[in-house]
Amino acid sequence: MTATRGIEPFNILSDEQVGQIFAEAVQTLETIGVRVENKAAAGRLATAGTALSDDGKRALIPPDLVKKCIESAPGSFLLYSRGGDEVGSIGRGATIFDPGSAAISVYDFKERRIRKPLTSDVIDFVRLTDRLDAYGAQSTGVVPGDVAEQIADRYRLYLALLFGTKPIITGTFAKDAFPAMHEMLVAVRGDAKSLADKPLAIFDCCPTSPLTWDDVPCETLMQCAEHCIPAEIVSMPLAGATGPVTLAGSLVQVTAEALACLLMINLVVPKYPVIMGPWPFVSDLRTGAFTGGGGEEAIVSAAAGQIMNWYGLTSSVGAGMSDAKLPDNQAGYEKAIAVVLAAQAGTNNVSESAGMVGSLMGLSYESLVIDNDMLGAVLRTVRGIEVNDETLSVDVIRQAVAGEGHFLRQEQTLALMRTEYEYPSLADRRPPNDWVDGGSPDIRHQAGERVKEILSTHYPEYIHPDIDKKIREKFKIELPRDYMSAAGGRW
Repeated sequence: MTATRGIEPFNILSDEQVGQIFAEAVQTLETIGVRVENKAAAGRLATAGTALSDDGKRALIPPDLVKKCIESAPGSFLLYSRGGDEVGSIGRGATIFDPGSAAISVYDFKERRIRKPLTSDVIDFVRLTDRLDAYGAQSTGVVPGDVAEQIADRYRLYLALLFGTKPIITGTFAKDAFPAMHEMLVAVRGDAKSLADKPLAIFDCCPTSPLTWDDVPCETLMQCAEHCIPAEIVSMPLAGATGPVTLAGSLVQVTAEALACLLMINLVVPKYPVIMGPWPFVSDLRTGAFTGGGGEEAIVSAAAGQIMNWYGLTSSVGAGMSDAKLPDNQAGYEKAIAVVLAAQAGTNNVSESAGMVGSLMGLSYESLVIDNDMLGAVLRTVRGIEVNDETLSVDVIRQAVAGEGHFLRQEQTLALMRTEYEYPSLADRRPPNDWVDGGSPDIRHQAGERVKEILSTHYPEYIHPDIDKKIREKFKIELPRDYMSAAGGRW
């Protein structure tokens, strides 16, 4: 689902503050620069007009080059489903949500314990997300522990393609993984031109803070651009550890890191579709551990999205990464505060927005379906209130006053009840007595039942069997048949 903004964004920062932070980020690139550990990327930067620092290790980027890149970057681009249908756009006033991406644990609500993820968890995560309307894009959820590390990236992408229809936000942790993943995407779309025209996936590319681009993300970024695969630049400095402890300083650094990436992309393909993902993270300075649920994380993430949008760039932040270990009250308030601020600030893609618990380390199925309700409500707030002669409803008020004295049978009520309002799937709106008579279920119980309902019945296979066979043989993918249908009895 994509929501087109109907209200002015809520500004965390004043215009003057945005300008100050941005100016300092540009000066940081010019005077401190970035360390680029990929020879091809470093060469492109040098050719474009960057200088080297005195020690010869850092590329110093002049302000006019940054300005040129910003001016040439597209402010939005289209998203496509597995079947090639346009499903919306990202950027320029549109907001989408995608769930979590790389949890290393799962809260097993059936056994009430935390455990390591398996292939079956990737499949179940994708099947759930495929059926939940608030998510405009798919991700890969967890890192399965039963898959060899050297094939894990392509394996997770394959499962997302097989069991889901939404645009995929994925990535790679290995330098040689992109060609195989690109080949898989071409096979599913049909040919390289069709994939370039209607991309199936967006690849995350992540620098290392502070101000360093390692070999693997540089290589992936350049390969994405060469093959017209959209990229999402995700920079994640941790305040007080790999970034300044001040929120303003963190915004300076994360903006500089993202802008350096934009330059590398534009040197390969000008006007290339890219999502700018400054994700400033916050630590609990009592322990040094990452915290995704605090008010500081919520406000600095929203500010980062505001800065990108201010300069006409497509924006992404991470929000909704609760520190709670379960989908409880703590998870609810931490997620809601962060996601609402990010969306209201105008962020185009709010990532890690659902299912994430344990400070981004864990995934909860129950949380995925609960958060779907939350995100639907947030998208409704982004739409705002439409004010015109029809919606002001003066004639409707007059008819009700002169007639039955209520609006229940009004033509307007019946016509607009589905579009004016967002209706949750799980949230209980029954009178208290009816709720008691229904067994007094809490939302976690309702969520568990919804998870079981979807996962016991929704076993799609969206890749044509002939193409699927070729992909499995080519990439040596061995998927147990009992993961593919209800006959396996897992749910």
